[in-house]
Amino acid sequence: MAGLAVQLRELGAEVRVCAPPDEDFARLLAGVGVPLVPVGRSARALTTAAPPPSSLPEHAAELIAAQFHTVTAAAEGCDVLLATGMFPAAAGALSVAEKLGIRPVYASFQKRVLPSPHHAPLAYPGRPFPPEVTDNRVLWDLDAQSVDALFGEALNSNRASLGLPPVAHVRDHVIGNRPWLATDPVLDPWRETPDLDVVQTGAWILPDVRPLPAELVAFLEMGTPPVYVGFGSMPMHTSEDLPKVVIEAIRAQGHRALVSRGWAGLALIDDADDCFVVGEANHQALFGRVAAVVHHGGAGTTTTAARAGAPQVVVPQATDQPYWAGRVADLGIGAAHDGPTPTFASLSAALRTALAPETRARATAVAGTIRTDGTTVAARLLLDAVGGETPPKSV
Repeated sequence: MAGLAVQLRELGAEVRVCAPPDEDFARLLAGVGVPLVPVGRSARALTTAAPPPSSLPEHAAELIAAQFHTVTAAAEGCDVLLATGMFPAAAGALSVAEKLGIRPVYASFQKRVLPSPHHAPLAYPGRPFPPEVTDNRVLWDLDAQSVDALFGEALNSNRASLGLPPVAHVRDHVIGNRPWLATDPVLDPWRETPDLDVVQTGAWILPDVRPLPAELVAFLEMGTPPVYVGFGSMPMHTSEDLPKVVIEAIRAQGHRALVSRGWAGLALIDDADDCFVVGEANHQALFGRVAAVVHHGGAGTTTTAARAGAPQVVVPQATDQPYWAGRVADLGIGAAHDGPTPTFASLSAALRTALAPETRARATAVAGTIRTDGTTVAARLLLDAVGGETPPKSV
């Protein structure tokens, strides 16, 4: 979103970004001069708290109410409102656009929320699909029922407070007829379907020009390229021994380890000089200098590693991450770990695949096919949505 905001500003538009009030987000946007309008609770607090599936409707009601309260004021005077994120948050924001008469656009960062006969939907926590059902069309019907059951009441009660009519089907209300897919077509290929006119813009990437910390550069230059391991915004409750498992598995392959703290708070297990711990860093600069990237399978990390030509080991934790793990394996640019909890044996096996010369060669080849114009495409589409003559203001 920051990358899109920067591109819009370069084209003359005024931009406001509504996002959770996390310091990470605020710092990122402040660094590129884009104002943040805080909405709702901290994403980090919600993620690390891991609310039980039974609380999803309650959580959805809170998200929707926050959108109605904050976005209504922030969107006043805007021409376009682009919504993304979880369905309840997007549903709330798009309802605000409806109330204010603003052009709405919905964008997804992975295709598994967009109905298609060519792939299955993601299951919501606590609402697994019947194992005997394999027809994708039937699964998407069940998905629509789940979305309505989880979010429908909260959305419609808030819509009533704005004088808006109730929504019969939440998913269809959010996605509409022409959703955007902000992913790379090589990493996340969309097959045309008669039911949706999907606009695939390419991934939205904010160019990162920050230098790597001097201490990190010194570590990189003191030996062969290390294996990077980091799980981003995942709390990684699955294993208390995770740092020991990953570092020993990397050492067993004859490599040094570069450990990113992330929201899991990873740390070193000893003071040996073959390991280094890092906080926030420029992945675009870093991933081209490592032997492999071990990560959780977020859309952003997967795309960044693929652009850098770095072989990957994806240890998926939730939501769309198993899908990205499968894409990495299918493309031959790395390995998909089986399940969220790595052991020494399982991670060692995945690393052997990722560190093989043929995987590196394939990753290098695929890197040259990854598009870099996603934010330009999306920004110009937003300008075109309001005629393109007067720079729009967008949320």
